[in-house]
Amino acid sequence: MIALLIILLLLVLILLRVPVSFAVLTAGALGLWLVAGTPTLDGVMQTAPATAVMSYSLSAVPLFILMAQLILLSGYLDSLFDAARALVGQVRGGTASASVAAGTAFAAVSGSSTASAATLAQTSTVQMIREGYSTRTAGGLVAVVGTLAAMIPPSIILVFYAITAEVSVGTQLVSGFFPGILIAIVIIATMYAGLLRNPDAAPAGQSSTWTEKRQAVVEAAPLLIVFIMVVGSIYAGIATPTEAAALGCLAAFVLVAIKRRVSASGLTHAVVETVQSTAMIFAMIVGAHVFGHFLTETRVTPKLVAWVGDLAVPGLVIMLCVAAVYVVLGFFMDQIAIIALTVPVVLPLVESLGYDPIWFGVFVVMLAEVGMVTPPMGLNVFVVSRSAKLPLHDVFVGAFPYVVSILLLAVVFLLFPQIVLFIPESM
Repeated sequence: MIALLIILLLLVLILLRVPVSFAVLTAGALGLWLVAGTPTLDGVMQTAPATAVMSYSLSAVPLFILMAQLILLSGYLDSLFDAARALVGQVRGGTASASVAAGTAFAAVSGSSTASAATLAQTSTVQMIREGYSTRTAGGLVAVVGTLAAMIPPSIILVFYAITAEVSVGTQLVSGFFPGILIAIVIIATMYAGLLRNPDAAPAGQSSTWTEKRQAVVEAAPLLIVFIMVVGSIYAGIATPTEAAALGCLAAFVLVAIKRRVSASGLTHAVVETVQSTAMIFAMIVGAHVFGHFLTETRVTPKLVAWVGDLAVPGLVIMLCVAAVYVVLGFFMDQIAIIALTVPVVLPLVESLGYDPIWFGVFVVMLAEVGMVTPPMGLNVFVVSRSAKLPLHDVFVGAFPYVVSILLLAVVFLLFPQIVLFIPESM
């Protein structure tokens, strides 16, 4: 009964717009006091903040964030889009496909969904509208493409899940690569399926000469080095995620220097953004740690597993219900909050049904991506709308077909988990 009341209190605090980290910490501390008393609460509050953030694996988080900020500073995302548009821009929908390609490549060296969406909105969305694309097609596509950074390594969200679920960070990062590519392919396929009904929504762009194509590809090629240094070193076992993140920061700084964009103001902005994002994530970790102690005292997790085990329902049906819950949570909460609050409770249930925790990480992040482009939260939609000065309604409507496609692909991953696992199992 106390557990239910505390969860209701947590939801009320979130609806009142209390920062999620403080809402989780407050609810967890109050619940712990009610269940275990003041001495236990004192002990947890004295030790939890330090123990929660002293994990070596967490050191990869600020490094990946800094790497993304340095790449943004370098301006190489513009080069990515220009290269993709030079290769396929002349066909109908080519600039949209180039936006997906650029967003996928940027996701592979950033790990930040909102940064990817904001930058793409200022480049590819503006270019698509200039070429005659509808605002719904241009805005909705870019908002969805931005979510790929949550899946494709080096995804900060996957790192956070791995630490929460106590699985290998390197294996979890690599597991998101192939699913992320499949999502990008599904986005392009959905866009062309929409063109069958409304061909004027995505006109053909300008063609480029072979010389222009070669020059554009060479201009964007240095980003491939960053991807190889980060993901390649993790996959090959040469470096830990933290070491790979450090290598990525070094490579990103070199790119900034090559572009001659090294400045005190630029570097200061990158560091400040990194500190702010890291502080937000670490605050969430501390709050989740305290809330986890409360859940342990109430024994909610083993009771839930036992209750589900007594149900005469196939495991697939239970997983579909779990997926529906995650989709609904994504309407109101950000990805990190969802993972922090639910994984300690749901993961033991998922494992009892025979599913791999590495696979579940990809599944959870994929469902959480949907929340980034659906109302009322829809953070990526708000970012694209503000950056490209598009009507909010048009971006939400434009993103909806891609949401349906991603959810259908999630069902495919649920039916065939090996699609997600075959690459990490080859490490």
